[in-house]
Amino acid sequence: MEFVALDFETANADLSSICQLGFVHYKDGSLQEEWKTYVDPEDYFDEINISIHGIDETTVKGAPKLRDIASHICGYLDGRIAVCHTNFDRVALYKAYVKYDVRMPKCTWLDSARVTRRTWDQFAYRGYGLGNVCAILGYQFVQHDALEDAKAAAYILLAAIEKTGMDLQEWLQRVEKPIGFPNLSYKISQDGNPEGVFYGEILVFTGALQISRRLAADMAAKIGCTVDDGVNRKTTILVVGDQDIKKLAGHEKSSKHRKAEKLIAEGCQIRILQESDFKELVLLAERK
Repeated sequence: MEFVALDFETANADLSSICQLGFVHYKDGSLQEEWKTYVDPEDYFDEINISIHGIDETTVKGAPKLRDIASHICGYLDGRIAVCHTNFDRVALYKAYVKYDVRMPKCTWLDSARVTRRTWDQFAYRGYGLGNVCAILGYQFVQHDALEDAKAAAYILLAAIEKTGMDLQEWLQRVEKPIGFPNLSYKISQDGNPEGVFYGEILVFTGALQISRRLAADMAAKIGCTVDDGVNRKTTILVVGDQDIKKLAGHEKSSKHRKAEKLIAEGCQIRILQESDFKELVLLAERK
């Protein structure tokens, strides 16, 4: 699972007047690299925009022009999924590239606002702006800084992936379907196979898995595990994405991971496994 989340700030109402950009590259749920720079938009700064992001002519003095970093942007985005919260940033990049007559990045776009509206019922038709969503989800960030906004969009996407069990490829298809699409079920909970060697175990997944959450749930149920959506005192196994032992958003571990460790400290018998170890268990169980 790999994507780049991005955000732009603009000098005025013309979306091509990019004056700051922020990019974050994630792979398997883990932050790989980040990039932030001011940009000389070769345009005027409107007082309204300055009041929002605090960037003006003096801030961008000596900063590169977009034509100077166009190829570097392509290096980030070519062949990857580009994530932005609403399509304003996508349009801004397109207009800026047209303005300078340079090659557009060859990437696949995913709108995290559309993901949000299909993940949490309270955001389906209103209140799905970046700041409001993050406030309700408990993610703190400095809004209207391009890098901070990009990280926030990435956080929302990863939170949606964890909640729904849908991977990036599934989300690229899901956002094209109506909100509340009747044939979609987010539930991955299922009973374990009574003949499976791990029958009686209560298993929960957390974090970014290499395989889709639904496939992982099917694998777990086949070997006997009852798959549950959340960690509680009945949980016996927590499977964590290999890259999610240390995770984003100001917390080193997911909320499910932290809750499991709290329950372990209170005496609950919960075994925490990495995804790769879970897959090995499945292979061994299927050989019996």
